[in-house]
Amino acid sequence: MAQTRTRRDNVPAETSSLVGRREELAEIAVLVGRSPLVTLTGGAGVGKTRLAVRTADRLRGSFADGVWVVELSAQQNGDLIGHDIAAALGLREQSARPQPEVLADFVADKRLLLVLDTCDHLTDACAALLRRMLPEAPHARVLATSRRPLGLPGERVLPIEPLAAPGDAGADAVRLFTERAHALVPGLTLDPAAVARVCRRLDGIPLAIELAARRLRTLSLQQIAERLDDRFELLVGGSPAPLRRHQTLRTAVGWSHELCTAQERLLWARLSVFAGPFDADAARAVCADERLPVLPLPGLVDRSVLTAEGSRYRMLDTVRDYGGEWLRRLGEEDALTRRHRDHYLAQARRAEAEWSGPHQLRWADWARRELPNLTAALDHDDGSDLVTALWFVWCCLGQARRGRHYLERALRRHTRPDPARAKALWVCAWAALGDGDTAEARARAAEAYETAIAAGDPAAAGRARQVAAAAALACGDLDGAGRLAAEAAELSGRAGPDHAGLAAAEVTLAMVSVVRGEPDRAVEVLARQAERCAGRGELWARAQGDHVRSLAELDRGEPGAAEAHARAALEVKWRLGDAVGGALAMDQLAAAAAAGGDGRRAACLLGAARRMRAAAEPSRPGPPEPAAPRTPGKGPGAPRTRGEDPVGSDGPGPAAAHAAAVHALVSREGAAASRERTERRARALVGDAVYDRLFARGLVMDPGVAVARIRDAGGDRADGRTAAHGELR
Repeated sequence: MAQTRTRRDNVPAETSSLVGRREELAEIAVLVGRSPLVTLTGGAGVGKTRLAVRTADRLRGSFADGVWVVELSAQQNGDLIGHDIAAALGLREQSARPQPEVLADFVADKRLLLVLDTCDHLTDACAALLRRMLPEAPHARVLATSRRPLGLPGERVLPIEPLAAPGDAGADAVRLFTERAHALVPGLTLDPAAVARVCRRLDGIPLAIELAARRLRTLSLQQIAERLDDRFELLVGGSPAPLRRHQTLRTAVGWSHELCTAQERLLWARLSVFAGPFDADAARAVCADERLPVLPLPGLVDRSVLTAEGSRYRMLDTVRDYGGEWLRRLGEEDALTRRHRDHYLAQARRAEAEWSGPHQLRWADWARRELPNLTAALDHDDGSDLVTALWFVWCCLGQARRGRHYLERALRRHTRPDPARAKALWVCAWAALGDGDTAEARARAAEAYETAIAAGDPAAAGRARQVAAAAALACGDLDGAGRLAAEAAELSGRAGPDHAGLAAAEVTLAMVSVVRGEPDRAVEVLARQAERCAGRGELWARAQGDHVRSLAELDRGEPGAAEAHARAALEVKWRLGDAVGGALAMDQLAAAAAAGGDGRRAACLLGAARRMRAAAEPSRPGPPEPAAPRTPGKGPGAPRTRGEDPVGSDGPGPAAAHAAAVHALVSREGAAASRERTERRARALVGDAVYDRLFARGLVMDPGVAVARIRDAGGDRADGRTAAHGELR
């Protein structure tokens, strides 16, 4: 009979603290108590070994026969795994009996925990051995670490993700970097935001973070950040993990690479051209050929190279960079980059063709999901077809600044006055307007018009005139805006009665009518526009029309109707993912509430709108939002009638009020002025203390929750019920 040593375990001592991972440790302990086999899976360097060793240390008192760690990374022969386990347990060799049989007999009556670390390259052999051992040992437990599950019945698999690395200083990834840095360089001062950026670039991978922190002995934090584009050369150094291996990040990721089949390695390299998550169809379109007719995506998921998220796949930047190195070595980088670009160009053309129809929501969802890949394709695109095909992303989905960058680059490269340049010019003009640059918008729109007319393209000429009209309105040129909008409508109508440009031109015509004090005329125009949009199943232009219709209804003394149309605009903007437009619609809901005498609701809505804007554009420069002067106005009153100004004599008259409100659709300064007016009205209705309290309540509300409450409240009102959602009712 084999004999054991007198010691109870061989758990290695940890040389540094384990940061975070409380939830994972608790879950592992629960799983070990319930299942004979628990496998921790995950990519290179995420900390599987660290968690397994810490679990073994914490559970020492729970196993009368000890906890034992068996490190298998150096073992290349699956037949010798049993001998490694026997050596860890202190069993004498018994050459007359098969080692699996010896182990099965030994553990049969034992209460022990066996940690098999790094089973990646030996999964079949490990599974075969455990299949023999575990049925005979009801009180034994095995905790394994591997890139993929072992595949035994009853196995519980726990994927280990990288550490979270958001911008706040309390993130576990930031804490890990900071602790390791201070241990190496005492007294070092670090900017938490800069540390968070480095941690995000490193995907929150603990091994990468620890290696980066070690470089602070010779490099500044800024230098580390600048060199992360070549992270595998930067992150060289020893690892403080209790089981010392993976001396560099390249070694850790390379270990996964060695475990892959030839087909999996080729796919890994080719998938590195994707800059964000992707689905199987996109992977096939870009990566499949005669060398790779069937894509082994499941195999890469099993080996933790890819993470499956529903129907899509994700690859960490660190893993992608390694695949990119192999793609260059294979000489396929240029070809795969072109295939990636061509795939997204084909998708973008289809999206553009179907945008102004019943599939608008689907394409908006596609654009949001694929924005990282679209940006990568644009980075490798020398023409203008892709960036102009994506005009709806830049002009309708709140991505004006990003689109403007690529559009201006395309215009610098494409100087020939042809239809392609005309299109790039009007799209760039629209993006500039969305970015708050009215001067650039007017200049680009003028050139676009001239180029389109010369090319005989009335549709592009109409688009150019439409942007010029909106820019003129933003600049206070009412006559110019009316003339240009009418011209835009006429030109777009020549392109066809259902041309998308016509609906946009009608919105601007209606805006001009509102500013001129002709709300009935605006309603007439917008009724036709809404009918036309409904016939096509178009939502975005309809939402623009609903916003202006809300302004017109306020001018007609109908705050209830104004609220209904603002609510409709908000619903569509939110569904399309246009948070900037959604915040404007929420501002208009606040204006309608204030006009109807509900200052409490107006205050809460203004707070929620500011929160939505901040979430949409956290780093966007621009004028600060005004703090309205706290001067008392008139007290609460009945809903205003046409021609009244609820603020009283200290506010501008109705025409100026609506000029500011309409201006808010095309100007950030106008939007700020409109919010200031609403704030003054709400403060006059409820007082400063109540206003500040309710504004703060809206300010801390998640935008999605705010929209849901507004949506539900609309249903409550339609049914005659009282909403139970506080001030967002």
